[in-house]
Amino acid sequence: MYTDHYGLAERPFQLTPDARYWFESRTHKKAMAYLGYGLAQGEGFIVITGEIGAGKSTLVAHLMATIDRERLNAISLVSTQVEGDDMLRLAALGLGLQTEGVAKAQLLDRIEQRLREEAGRGKRTLLIVDEAQNLPVSALEELRMLSNFTSQGRALIQIFLLGQPEFRDRVAADDSLEQLRQRVIAAHHLEAMDANEIEPYSIHRLAVAGWQGRPGFEPEAFAALYRHTGGVPRKLNQLATRLLLYAGVEGLETIGGGDVEAVAADMAADRPASASKRVLPLRQPTADVAVDASMDPRIAAMEARLDEQEAAVRRVLTVLLDWVENESRPRRSNAA
Repeated sequence: MYTDHYGLAERPFQLTPDARYWFESRTHKKAMAYLGYGLAQGEGFIVITGEIGAGKSTLVAHLMATIDRERLNAISLVSTQVEGDDMLRLAALGLGLQTEGVAKAQLLDRIEQRLREEAGRGKRTLLIVDEAQNLPVSALEELRMLSNFTSQGRALIQIFLLGQPEFRDRVAADDSLEQLRQRVIAAHHLEAMDANEIEPYSIHRLAVAGWQGRPGFEPEAFAALYRHTGGVPRKLNQLATRLLLYAGVEGLETIGGGDVEAVAADMAADRPASASKRVLPLRQPTADVAVDASMDPRIAAMEARLDEQEAAVRRVLTVLLDWVENESRPRRSNAA
């Protein structure tokens, strides 16, 4: 394993969120600023969105590691496509309440009572819901109703929603979410890292894992890492992990841009055919068109049917050609 070869204590680019590896890129610094502002308000909704692999889960891990547990009771849920009643039960379970066989009205009463108990101990409650883009309107409405619980003019619960970009678009455009939209007090969209952040990000993660300068990295290596990942943290971690494995196998002491290109090419070859670009054959009257078959299964099905039809036409043409050739040959007389 490359960790032993290079004297690393652990894998520096693992995909599992770990607060120790928190890196304050430009966009993550903004996210924490908005999050800090929202938490200071003590009410409403905070919304953070980002593409897959943008670092939302790492942001939550960092938050959970830095909050004052004596003052804030943080509950983290990863949502699935649950309706409103199930979302209430998930929230109740996060608060340590029994939910089996409990009617909705009684469950709401128990949740409010538990929130009041936490407030009586001087603790605010923060409910963190990840993968919010999966939530139907009914679940979001139940969360909004929870945000109505107050005591002495102060909100008993604050809700932090994380989701993919479509959640941001949905909240902005869906008229049925108008009341929730009015309660969003802070929002930020996580972007990819800039090119000049790839080197400090990589060095930071290596240092946390016990890196002592082996292997070294040429500047071209970081440029290539950015070129192949676009600065998306998860993509960068995946490529960097394979790069270190490659370097360990090859016994490299310095990693260059060519090494990154070789590993990126290997990873591209590992992808299934459906994820790669396909070029239609010249049966089209227009120029060749590159088609991503994974964009729409119907395209793949249509191409499969066209391939079958083309094979059938070839078989018919072959039979016709054989028949024509046989007919065109001079016939030998019986006397010959």
